[in-house]
Amino acid sequence: MAEPAGYSIKTYRYLRMAMVAMVVLLGAALVIEWSKTDPRCLQTSISAYYYTPVQAIFVGALISIGLCMVVLKGNTEREDILLNVAGILAPAVALVPTPGQGACRSVPVVLGDTAANIANNMLALFVVGAPCLLVTAVFVLRAHLSRSDRNPMYLLGFAVALAIFGGGIAWFFLDREGFTENAHYAAAVVMFVCIIAVVLLNAKQFRRKEEPADTRSVPANRYSVIALGMVVVPLVMLAWKALFGWQHAVLWIEGVLITLFAIFWILQTQELWNEGLRDGGQELPRSQAVPSPFLSSSSE
Repeated sequence: MAEPAGYSIKTYRYLRMAMVAMVVLLGAALVIEWSKTDPRCLQTSISAYYYTPVQAIFVGALISIGLCMVVLKGNTEREDILLNVAGILAPAVALVPTPGQGACRSVPVVLGDTAANIANNMLALFVVGAPCLLVTAVFVLRAHLSRSDRNPMYLLGFAVALAIFGGGIAWFFLDREGFTENAHYAAAVVMFVCIIAVVLLNAKQFRRKEEPADTRSVPANRYSVIALGMVVVPLVMLAWKALFGWQHAVLWIEGVLITLFAIFWILQTQELWNEGLRDGGQELPRSQAVPSPFLSSSSE
């Protein structure tokens, strides 16, 4: 794979695997922290582990995952927009902690002034985000003005990113208290909705790839099973919480969604190991293909 295209495919693979590594890293940090407390003592959400020794990995992993989501190209423009939105919101989930600190931690954590941390870190994020959006606008407008690459979805994607960024800045400066109290929840909910939507889109796309001649049937596939789990399991847990009360419902919902997304990401990486993108991607010649580490020797 000496050609530039080969190196691009390698970079694509490394970024995808880096996201899985970040999820495993976060999971390991959570388990290590839990092992140092009473087994029955759990924070009420993964986000509440911000107030434990997990804090550094929690913040770093979310920012890294968010960056990978923005950088990686989705199979379609809709998928790309959803990944970009989730990626834009991930740093906000990391930098604006949930107000509930919980009581389960292995050691006391000195947090300092949380409001000051949010003010500093979010302002830094906005300072970096503004020129990134400006550069994106140049590329989008250049593509839109090009007769050979005119796609209204480019404008839609940029408009969505601009709306989120502009809305976040307005909320931050006009209602700082409300932002501090609620921005975490707002960003987390939208981020997870986008992630679920990505899996749903892939279930539909994979069906078309496998059975292009019969668009009326909806054969089950691995992505549809994951998508079903991401929709049904949280709803069942929320119903259980409403009926019987469950202090740790959010913790388990987050855990299930993150685990299922990691499984989806591994399966999608395996599927697209040589293609890069499902729609419009160029498969590498067999002589240049690199075996996927997720494939067994029989499937290679």
